[in-house]
Amino acid sequence: MKNLLIVIGCSIIAASCSSTKHSGNVLSDKEKSEGWQLLFDGKSTKGWHVFGSKGDANFWKATDGMLYPDQGNAKQYSDKERKDLVTDEVYSNFELQLDWRISEKGNSGIMFYVLDDGKHDEPYLTGPEMQVLDNGTPIRLGHPDARLYTHRAGDLYDMLASTEVAKPQGEWNHIVIKSVQGKLDFYMNGVHTISTTLWNDYWDKMVGISKFKYMPDFGKARQGSICLQYHGDAVWFRNIKIRKL
Repeated sequence: MKNLLIVIGCSIIAASCSSTKHSGNVLSDKEKSEGWQLLFDGKSTKGWHVFGSKGDANFWKATDGMLYPDQGNAKQYSDKERKDLVTDEVYSNFELQLDWRISEKGNSGIMFYVLDDGKHDEPYLTGPEMQVLDNGTPIRLGHPDARLYTHRAGDLYDMLASTEVAKPQGEWNHIVIKSVQGKLDFYMNGVHTISTTLWNDYWDKMVGISKFKYMPDFGKARQGSICLQYHGDAVWFRNIKIRKL
């Protein structure tokens, strides 16, 4: 009887793990009624492509409900394949939500209003970015960018510093990027971290004192793709959803 109970208990645990392993990447009935759409189905790169190429995003993998670059085998891919991942669809007014987790000393980003039009070589030439970074801790160095103002996790990269609420490296962070009629808001882990306005005089001044001042099309597009950046480090994304506003 004791052995039978152990077997039954193990079966229940296994069934529970099996049912929850891919529990993310789904929409509730409420979210569906509010207009949310999944950008990642948890098992494929459907709806995405590598920047500059409409072909398969072979370098990006979908495993265990996570979307990530195949960094461990990066040398097996060509330079053309080792690129940022962008959505097939473009967005203007939107609210984006996702979770991210970064590797030790890792660097990545989430860009929006990216123009994949064949005229620009990289997404950052057009799309503003929420920084994804290992900030480190007082006793452990993170990525070198963590020492730079406006380059830390959650910042509007090289433009505005955010409230610092990123979780320690290796843990999941939940973010929201909301852009409506030029009003841009960032949230991280439930905290409203940045609020600014796109495309006005102040925006132009911010661009003018940033590294983007030499990029004539940066931050000007009013619709474009969502982009997950590959910056040479391992990074993972999940629960990616968006709604048009």
